[in-house]
Amino acid sequence: MKTIYHIIVKEFIQFRRDKRMMALSFMAPILQLILLGYAATTDVKDVPMAVYNQDKSVASRELIDQFVHSGYFVIQKDVNSLEEIDHEIEFGNVWMALVIPPDFSSNLLARKTASIQILTDGSDANSANISLGYASQIIATYSTSIVVDIQKHIPQVTRPARLQPEIRVWYNPDLKSRNFMVPGVLATVLMIITMTLTSLGIVKEKEIGTLEQLMVTPIKPYQLIIGKLMPFAIIGMIDVVLVLFVTRFWFGVPLQGSVVLLFGLSGLFILTTLGLGLFISTISKTQQQAMMTAQFFIFLPFIYLSGFTFPVENMPQAIQYLTAIIPLKYFIVIIRGIFLKGTGIAELWPQALALWIFGIIILTLSVLRFKTKLS
Repeated sequence: MKTIYHIIVKEFIQFRRDKRMMALSFMAPILQLILLGYAATTDVKDVPMAVYNQDKSVASRELIDQFVHSGYFVIQKDVNSLEEIDHEIEFGNVWMALVIPPDFSSNLLARKTASIQILTDGSDANSANISLGYASQIIATYSTSIVVDIQKHIPQVTRPARLQPEIRVWYNPDLKSRNFMVPGVLATVLMIITMTLTSLGIVKEKEIGTLEQLMVTPIKPYQLIIGKLMPFAIIGMIDVVLVLFVTRFWFGVPLQGSVVLLFGLSGLFILTTLGLGLFISTISKTQQQAMMTAQFFIFLPFIYLSGFTFPVENMPQAIQYLTAIIPLKYFIVIIRGIFLKGTGIAELWPQALALWIFGIIILTLSVLRFKTKLS
């Protein structure tokens, strides 16, 4: 027991001397709990919605008011055609659209069945299901209020008007959550593999002393950096092929968009993960420190705040601003758009531009810091 006691004391002394490990072990969990406690929510509120009101009657405006005052929906835009709805949903500006036909109020007055149409973006199956539940409840309440109002004023009416919603789900008509999650898993796996390989590969060279040996050779710093990063970039692209194959043929997730575009934008994303991996290697002395830094400050915050599991739009406003600096958020929008919606570069260029800017900045800063360390 005495021997074990001395070993335990030795480990604590060693742990106390490593200030970075102490900070990672005690501060990171508290910061993550505070940050992720706000972000980790499956509640769906303020669903952005488009309205195509072709009736323009009092009854149609009352129905729209029911949606607005429910607290679940926000009228993002009034549109004038189905093509506009298509555009708004494809660009992700709205999640749902309410279409009221021109004969809506006349059918209600004639005590016939009045139809309305609900169009929703099914790429996020969970949010779409919850939103449709809210919408169905609002429509049922409005329909009941019509019946009660007619029977109150005209008791002899035996066949009151009815409201019939027609629901159409776009991009993921079966609302399979797998179609939504698997492309996000693909992006997450790609981030973890490329960043871990880069950071651990360089830190390992430090630990075994081979990096110092390379520094005394005639190899120039830029040649060393390119030589260190290029293999991980190639491995990352091979991983894209492998996980794409599994996603498509094992899980059966349909790929609606361009494979070439997917590979091109995956290359931009790998640029950012290599830069982050290189940066972690410059602030870590051991592989243990590199793993802890990557896990606590990169992997977990990126996964929770990127929209991989929880919609960014439902997070507090301050957290939404914070997500703007997370490259994984943009890549998940890209990969889900290509897989589920078949979107092209015309719709995805803002996310592609953000990835390119992040990649250049992160890689440049990391290379400069790495060169300083080499010097």
